[in-house]
Amino acid sequence: MPRTRVLLLPALLVGLLAARPSHDPVAFPQAVPGENQEPPNLPSRDVRAKAAYQDSLDDARKLLALAESLKVDIEKNDRYVVSIDTIHKTEEIEKLAKRIRGRMKQP
Repeated sequence: MPRTRVLLLPALLVGLLAARPSHDPVAFPQAVPGENQEPPNLPSRDVRAKAAYQDSLDDARKLLALAESLKVDIEKNDRYVVSIDTIHKTEEIEKLAKRIRGRMKQP
């Protein structure tokens, strides 16, 4: 029985390929003038870039303030004890840095 399946499978594939029309024209979409332009309801690339730049500046200011606050906290803490607030600040610094880096990588 398994031998019959092995022989029937290639025959079935050949039959399916032979039955498929080979002269089907492939329909390529026609190029429309101005197709690469963005839809009118979206802001332009320049507007989005300026907004991303401003957001990155704001995040960089927050990052600097958090880093200075973290420095003060670390100097204030004992060398073996770190407060939960200090750990949360390091996590927030990491999030801000990743967000800024993500904006810079976008085209």
